[in-house]
Amino acid sequence: MAAGWLWRRLFQGSAFPVNYASRIMQKQCFLPNSNLMGVRLAGSHVDTQEPKTNPLVSISDEPETLYKRLSLLVKGHDKAVLDSYEYFAVLAAKELGISVEKVHKPPKKIERLTLLKSVHIYKKHRVQYEMRTHYMCLELKYLTSSTAAVYLEYVQRNLPEGVAMEVKKTKIEKIPEHIQEPVWDTLPQVEETEVKS
Repeated sequence: MAAGWLWRRLFQGSAFPVNYASRIMQKQCFLPNSNLMGVRLAGSHVDTQEPKTNPLVSISDEPETLYKRLSLLVKGHDKAVLDSYEYFAVLAAKELGISVEKVHKPPKKIERLTLLKSVHIYKKHRVQYEMRTHYMCLELKYLTSSTAAVYLEYVQRNLPEGVAMEVKKTKIEKIPEHIQEPVWDTLPQVEETEVKS
């Protein structure tokens, strides 16, 4: 009787916790109706042998792009937020095994705006407002394109509010073949003539 009531409540979508339903299932309460034996509950788990392939991972024969330097310029109006984000970005780089070349802070930019305190009179009474923009530059060296993509996605997703980021990548490329050999080796030989005076 109690098992039938429980099954009716489960199939109606009642608000039973999954733990309660799983405890009842462990007591091996079987259904009297053989037509419902193939029903799978939300709390139950069926282990299946499916091939585990990740569709997000792609394998290609192309060589990865190498970056000599990855420069992140982060700017914001709150210095404490930038300091906290600097700690987070350096910690994330160390966890991924990326070598941090240097972290430096360029000078802050102060933009001042002077307005009259009164609308019509008292020209000498003024109010000054200022916006301070703080900068933090993080330079990472010797990265592959996949490592740079993973790091940048992680760091940009955790960017705090009111903070902007600018990324500069310096790619390592192979020297073109027309530059590898010196130009003077490919020029035809010019015969020199002696001039008698």
